[in-house]
Amino acid sequence: MFRCPDPQAATCTSLCKHSIITVRARGEHAHRRGVAFESAMQEVAMAKQPKKLDELFHEGLKDIYFAEKKILSALPKMAKAAGSEELAGAFKQHEEETEEQVKRLEQVFKMIDETPRGKNCPAIMGIIGEGEEIIKEYKNSPALDAGLVGAAQAVEHYEISRYGTLRAWAQELELDEAASLLQETLDEEKQTDNKLTELAREVLNQKAEEEEEEEEAV
Repeated sequence: MFRCPDPQAATCTSLCKHSIITVRARGEHAHRRGVAFESAMQEVAMAKQPKKLDELFHEGLKDIYFAEKKILSALPKMAKAAGSEELAGAFKQHEEETEEQVKRLEQVFKMIDETPRGKNCPAIMGIIGEGEEIIKEYKNSPALDAGLVGAAQAVEHYEISRYGTLRAWAQELELDEAASLLQETLDEEKQTDNKLTELAREVLNQKAEEEEEEEEAV
């Protein structure tokens, strides 16, 4: 605290008061700068911290959750467009399986104390977009079913890759129950892919027979 040499002098008293105010103002300014600097350094430190596997696992869950929701909306359109009753039936069956797969993902979200939420996935949007183009471009064409099978298998291969990776990460994180749920879905996706491969052969064989019949009729 500043003390005036001559408290009776008005000029000195005024100068002392001014000095005290100035010092206090500078002190408060320095304190604010110090707090701001400390806050900035904390943000930098947090930004530099590398992301861990559990965060990567969570991001992967959001990715496939988004994908499954989009697949659910695409499957009814594919079933409606299919010329083969068996192929349409396969799409309807997989729609039911996908609904269960979404529920499993929601269980996994709960296991890691996170809210089920999707994240935009350009990969699945591109694959589904290709399927929609096939439906438009090959409408009423004998090649439509073959194109639908190819589009569906592209979706399955994406899912198989995703679920295989997520299951491996869950095992590494010692999330055994989550790994089991993801494995269950992975097995279903592989079965669906195998069924689509069989349907593709049947569709191609049927198309070949139809072409032979047309040639004989000519």
